[in-house]
Amino acid sequence: MHRETYELIKADGIKKGNVLTVAQVAGIQGAKACSQIIPLCHPINLTKVSVDLRLMDNANAPQYDCAVDIEAMVKCKGETGVEMEALSAVSVAALTVFDMCKAVTKSMIIDGIRVVEKSGGKSGHWKQE
Repeated sequence: MHRETYELIKADGIKKGNVLTVAQVAGIQGAKACSQIIPLCHPINLTKVSVDLRLMDNANAPQYDCAVDIEAMVKCKGETGVEMEALSAVSVAALTVFDMCKAVTKSMIIDGIRVVEKSGGKSGHWKQE
């Protein structure tokens, strides 16, 4: 994102409110609503959802030098994965950041959404190299 948008988020100067807090809550809601928005994704009893957002100055992006890094961690009891819930959490949080900041700039880019580690379920442990 552009420096101006980054500085407004950092100073809590976005008119719609505290971007990081609202996006965190939205991300948690996104994980909980995953089965309602993704076809064939079944409802899961989630035991933990955390969404962490942090401002990154000097991000390694070619167009921008600032970013909001978003990471979600989701847990459940049972023999099923929660990758879709974690991906939904990050996606909804990112869309919320965009929505809240679009009055300042519409040229933000959402990218790099991926699973970096998974444990449990039928396929066991997996970690992106």
